[in-house]
Amino acid sequence: MKNSELNQRRQNATPRGIGVMCGFYAERAENATLWDVEGREVIDFAAGIAVLNTGHRHPRLVEAIEKQLKAFTHTAYQIVPYEGYVSLAERINERAPIEGPVKTAFFTTGAEAVENAVKIARASTRRPGIITFSGAFHGRTFMTMALTGKVAPYKLGFGPFPGSVFHARYPNDLHGVSVEQALESLEYLFKADIAPDQVAAIVLEPIQGEGGFNVAPPEFFSALRQICDQHGILLIADEVQTGFARTGKLFAMEHYPVKADLITMAKSLAGGMPLSAVAGRAEVMDAPAPGGLGGTYAGNPLAIASAHAVLDVIDDEKLCQRANELGAQLKEVLKQAQSKAIAQVRGLGSMIAIEFNDPATGKPSPDITRDVQQAALEQGLLLLTCGVYGNVIRFLYPLTIPQAQFTQALNILKQVLPR
Repeated sequence: MKNSELNQRRQNATPRGIGVMCGFYAERAENATLWDVEGREVIDFAAGIAVLNTGHRHPRLVEAIEKQLKAFTHTAYQIVPYEGYVSLAERINERAPIEGPVKTAFFTTGAEAVENAVKIARASTRRPGIITFSGAFHGRTFMTMALTGKVAPYKLGFGPFPGSVFHARYPNDLHGVSVEQALESLEYLFKADIAPDQVAAIVLEPIQGEGGFNVAPPEFFSALRQICDQHGILLIADEVQTGFARTGKLFAMEHYPVKADLITMAKSLAGGMPLSAVAGRAEVMDAPAPGGLGGTYAGNPLAIASAHAVLDVIDDEKLCQRANELGAQLKEVLKQAQSKAIAQVRGLGSMIAIEFNDPATGKPSPDITRDVQQAALEQGLLLLTCGVYGNVIRFLYPLTIPQAQFTQALNILKQVLPR
């Protein structure tokens, strides 16, 4: 079978709205390596968009899924519950950086987690308003598209979107938005668009994903916590991409001096199986009436079993520590590049990004970014781009990647980064 043949079949069989980055098709994968249908080997620094912190087909995940597969695959938890769901909720409740008693509900996708967090916040506060930020990405459903602060490609042609959603500015020193200016934009919303006593929640990513791996300054989170406490607003941390050791902590919120009221999670929670969750303060989580939360596949038994194995692997293989070690090596290589096209290297743990500007104009350069991405792929290294201007490369390698392979990838980066 040839990649070209599959490409033609894809174009005939699937809509153009499902954008596909690569022209090759996966046949098998192991840890940080992909092989396509023609036998080509690729180092995977995309990890299914941050889904595979524990790598492709980690043996302990495979074992856990196979064991569950032999027991049962589906009952619908809301019809016939099972112990794995309860015990996974207990494990997350113990570790989620949330004040006081915690409860957790499971869903299937990251967008579902965010939508349900909004539902929970509105049920708890009896208020309609939600505030998010420029550059945010929260999902592709209608509510999460409304929350998302990036138009192309996620919102083009799909409006109108649900109301009572407002966007403030996210701090970004490189693009001239200080913490003070971001907070001023929030205060302006309170003056111009919605009174604070009508706001149910403020939702933000501790480190923006699609927005460009922009890290929220600690003082920004502290100020938001104070504003939320003052006005009875819930603070929701969207950790769909940042969770499960990616930033050098189990949750990115552990880097901050304050706690969120609700945390959404998905992606690497189950190491490739579709599972998401909302964890939050118990009294907030209990606000929806029985039957108000759930879903046919929410908390699928195979995904739950995989998630238990993910938590075991993170602890036993010290993946938080590994994330910091690998991230430090990557940052050193990126900073040594010393090109005028490199505007900034940033991130926490192994959630690292590099942003490119045109050296002549100083403006964001998606062209340089695409050139680096393509040059790396030609040498067998798969990279992802992001950012509002498409001028950022993000690095999302499995945290289980062997050191020799990681060094090989860094050597490729040294060759393809602009000089």
